[in-house]
Amino acid sequence: MTSDAMGMGLTSAPAMAAMMLPSAVPAIARRARERDGAVGAPRFASAYLSVWMLVGLAASVIYRPPSPVLAAALVVAAGLYELTPVKRECRRRCRERVRSGTRFGVWCLGSSIGLMVVLIALDPMSLWLMCAVAGVVLAQKLLAPHPAIDVSLALLIVVLGLAVAAT
Repeated sequence: MTSDAMGMGLTSAPAMAAMMLPSAVPAIARRARERDGAVGAPRFASAYLSVWMLVGLAASVIYRPPSPVLAAALVVAAGLYELTPVKRECRRRCRERVRSGTRFGVWCLGSSIGLMVVLIALDPMSLWLMCAVAGVVLAQKLLAPHPAIDVSLALLIVVLGLAVAAT
């Protein structure tokens, strides 16, 4: 295992979960206001974070720094994923009320996987990139889909991938 992969392995699972926690706060708060909120909200949050811990762990196990060509291809593919019906459906479900933190985590994973691919392809340990991805994920959970914004984001990601290919 390379030192890059080893460094990612030591911190990626908790970092992935921590990065995704702020975007779950509105759903956790909704859950806390429900009848069983005192017990339900922590259980919901734990299940949600478990999904992201598993994603981070899986990423750390399989991670190898990609070649520039592969990184560029991954980023372009991630940008194109932002335009798919799968992404739209996962995003819609990630914004709905759900009783299961696991189900919420899985829908949010489907909604955010393209952005996670960008992070992993470019620099999984970049704090500024983690913050940018977390900010976009939060905005996508809080704001209703809007074609002008969503297509612009997808195009921006594709252009970023093309810029990586050009370097």
